[in-house]
Amino acid sequence: MSDSETPQYQPVPLPDRVQTTDALALTQAQAFLTYLRKRHSVRDYSARPVPEAVIAACIAAAGSAPSGANHQPWHFVAIADPAMKARIRAAAEDEERAFYAGGAGDEWLAALEPIGTGASKPHLTDAPWLIVIFAQRWGERPGGARFKNYYVPESVGIATGFLIAALHHAGLVCLEHTPNPMKFLNNLCGRPASEKPVMILPVGYPAEDATVPAVAKIKKPLEEILSVFR
Repeated sequence: MSDSETPQYQPVPLPDRVQTTDALALTQAQAFLTYLRKRHSVRDYSARPVPEAVIAACIAAAGSAPSGANHQPWHFVAIADPAMKARIRAAAEDEERAFYAGGAGDEWLAALEPIGTGASKPHLTDAPWLIVIFAQRWGERPGGARFKNYYVPESVGIATGFLIAALHHAGLVCLEHTPNPMKFLNNLCGRPASEKPVMILPVGYPAEDATVPAVAKIKKPLEEILSVFR
């Protein structure tokens, strides 16, 4: 495709149908809710290795997410290399020390207190994999001409949700770590300036003695998050 060419609209028959009866739909939705409630954000990781093929399959699931104009403005970097993970941890902890030393402000720190977080981030080296999620602020055609991506934060957020669900479905756990700022990740991961690192997911199996904050399992009831107009 040349720099001036764009894909043309061409409808195809719906290739897959998963619709069922209303009764079965409710059963499946309730079962999925029960299953998702078993998902936990975990900071304590086992040394048990995770096959690369499992990580790749989960990222492929993330790549199937819908996106603005179908531009798929994301890139995922999976890291198992211990030296790379150590560099990421060192940089993250530098930022976190400044954050917890007052850069965050009293209100934010108070909000985090029940979660039990701190400047130390051992999960960034303990987890067998780190997945760095990049958002592509613009794209480039083969000839180098730029084109605009649309709804980038929304699209990347949906894909990240797909990824977290896929990891859970594979029996893995992860933790949502948001780098701020961690611009060095572009150079470390070989990604262009058009991309911005938005999240790091440590991924692996939970340690035998893994814990989660009690407050993290308190979710708003349905009546607080749902409005219905009939």
